[in-house]
Amino acid sequence: MKRRLKKVPKIIISLVLTVILVFLGFNVLLKINTSAPSKDSKNISFTVKEGSTYLTVANSLKENKLIKSEFWYKIYLKLNHKSDYLQAGIYNINTNMSVDEILKVFKNGSKSDSELSITFKEGINVRKFIKLVTENTNINEEEILEFLNNKEELDKLISSYWFLTDEIKNDKLYYSLEGYLYPDTYSVMENGSIKDIIVSMLNNLELKLEPYKEQIKTSKYTFHELLTLASIIELEASNSDDRNGVAGVFYNRLNGGWSLGSDVTTYYASKVDLSERDLYQSEIDEYNDYNTRHPKMAGKLPVGPICNPSIKSIEASLNPTSHNYYYFVADKNKKTYFSKTDSEHLNTIVKLKNSGLWYSY
Repeated sequence: MKRRLKKVPKIIISLVLTVILVFLGFNVLLKINTSAPSKDSKNISFTVKEGSTYLTVANSLKENKLIKSEFWYKIYLKLNHKSDYLQAGIYNINTNMSVDEILKVFKNGSKSDSELSITFKEGINVRKFIKLVTENTNINEEEILEFLNNKEELDKLISSYWFLTDEIKNDKLYYSLEGYLYPDTYSVMENGSIKDIIVSMLNNLELKLEPYKEQIKTSKYTFHELLTLASIIELEASNSDDRNGVAGVFYNRLNGGWSLGSDVTTYYASKVDLSERDLYQSEIDEYNDYNTRHPKMAGKLPVGPICNPSIKSIEASLNPTSHNYYYFVADKNKKTYFSKTDSEHLNTIVKLKNSGLWYSY
C-alpha cells in the first residue's frame, strides 16, 4: 500500500517565499546602494588620517560624494568583515567606483602622486624642522607646535617607544621631541599629518638604537641625558675627526664639576643659530637651563637636547674615549687637538690661526 505524502502547510510555504523575497530584495537594495554614485568619471583625492578605519571614513566618503549611503556602506563592511585600520595617506578614488572597488583601492594602500621626499640634515633643531615641513607640505607651524605640546599625544608615544620617558614633558624644554627626530630622508605626503612624519622619524630612531639598546639601559645616564650630550657633540664635533674624544672631554668636565662651557648650548638657549649672528654679552651671561656657559650649570647637562644628532654622536656619548683632557679644538681639516689646561688650549688656537688652519663658520 502506497504512503501518501503529507501536504506542506500553506503558512510554511508563505514563510519560505517571504524569506526568499526578503533576501532577494535585500541584495537588490545592497547592490543599488553600493554601486557607483555617479556615471561621470572624476578623480577625488581622498585623505585618510592616522588611526582611521574602514568604518570611521564612512562619513567623509559620503561628504565627498564617493558613496551613495553611509548605512549601506557600513552594512557592506559588516558582510565583508572589513573593520581594521587603514594606511594613512591620500587615495585617488573615482566617482564612478562602487563600494567594492573603493575597498580594493584601500586594500592596495596609498599611491598618491603627492608623495614627496624631505631631507632633514644631521644637527638640525626643531625650529629648522618646522621650517622644512611647512615649506614642503600643507602642514602649518601651529599644527606642529600643537602636537608637540599635546600631553595626551606625548603619553601615547611614550607608551609606544622604550626610549621615550616623561622627561620629554618637562615644561622647561623648548620643544618636547627635540633630539628624537632622527635626521634622514623621508617620504611624506603633501597632505599628510605631522604625526605621520614624527612617527616615521621615531621608528627610524628606534631602528638605529637597536644595537645599543642594552648599553643604553645599563648606563648610569638616562637616554634623554645621553641624547642631550650627543646633541652637543653633534654641533661641537661635526668638524672633528674624533667624536669619542670630544665626548671624553665633556665627561671629564661633568665628573670634575666643571661647566661644559659649550657655545652651541648658549646659542640654543638664546634661540639663535650659529650662522645667524654673534651672541650678545647679555645672552652669554644669562642663566638658562640650556646655557652651559653659566656658572650655575657647573657639572650639569642642559635640560634637553639642542638638536637632532646622528647615530655617530649618540654612539660617542655611549663610548667616550678615556683621557685627561678638558679642552679641544678642531682645524678646518677636521684634525682635533686636545689640551689639559686653558693656556695650552689658547696656544693651540693661536697656532691654528697663524697657520691658516682655523675653522670658521
